[in-house]
Amino acid sequence: MVAEELHERESRGRYTTVSIPITLYRRIKEMIKDTGFTSVSQFVIYILREVISSMEEERLKGESLSEEEKRRIIDRLKRLGYL
Repeated sequence: MVAEELHERESRGRYTTVSIPITLYRRIKEMIKDTGFTSVSQFVIYILREVISSMEEERLKGESLSEEEKRRIIDRLKRLGYL
């Protein structure tokens, strides 16, 4: 098992503390009343997962091939007889 996988396995279910301003905490606490969220932490985890997922998706979109890379691929496919 790779060290990173081992670390990931050991880290599951463990938490760390992130500090936010008290005023923000209070606003979130008020906002989540009568929702399915049972705590500020649960809400913040949900929001962070959504934001990170969105950012990762955007980053992947930005990793498209450059025109030069596309040209090289097409040239190689032609040389190999696929095009």
